[in-house]
Amino acid sequence: MSDKIVIIDYKMGNLRSVQKAFEKIGFDALISNDKQTIQDADKLILPGVGAFKDGMKHLSDLGLINILHKKVIEEKTPILGICLGMQLLSNKSYENGETKGLGWIDAEVVKFHFDEQNLKIPHVGWNELSLNKASNQLFQDLNDKEDFYFVHSYYFKDNEASTIATTNYGFEFTSAVNKNNIYATQFHPEKSQSVGLKILENFANIG
Repeated sequence: MSDKIVIIDYKMGNLRSVQKAFEKIGFDALISNDKQTIQDADKLILPGVGAFKDGMKHLSDLGLINILHKKVIEEKTPILGICLGMQLLSNKSYENGETKGLGWIDAEVVKFHFDEQNLKIPHVGWNELSLNKASNQLFQDLNDKEDFYFVHSYYFKDNEASTIATTNYGFEFTSAVNKNNIYATQFHPEKSQSVGLKILENFANIG
């Protein structure tokens, strides 16, 4: 019997695309914000598109912060944060003023700023990953320098060496992290074709 995967519905982004990606690789994933359903999950996905402040407000309004803390920090349930979902794992973001995050990883979320380079914000499109921990289970059977799909104006400034991959957009920024049972990607695996599906499959197979 396969693990029960729950995609957390906190009204931020296209959750169905993540669900369809799991279906494509043969895994059922349930979209829910029901506390009992989350409590019963074997693995959690925290996706998300949009503003950090809105994401934290929705998690709070739905009463999900305490149950997620219990599942992830106390019970060590594997979780995969995607895009905004990764950023919410940090201590704080400076998007639209300073907002406190979940605080599971010692990091802060900062806006891209370029003085001279002809680089647009947001960072949109395909860009390559440099795997600095290629042996990490999330990257099993993937090669260094594969391209993944990004859409973001803010980046994750990791202060505690949980970074497992970086991407260059004007400078090297953290594009994937792993701390114990917590995994996250700044890129969208569900939009990254076969290599992205492999990331989701690897996460689903984490023991």
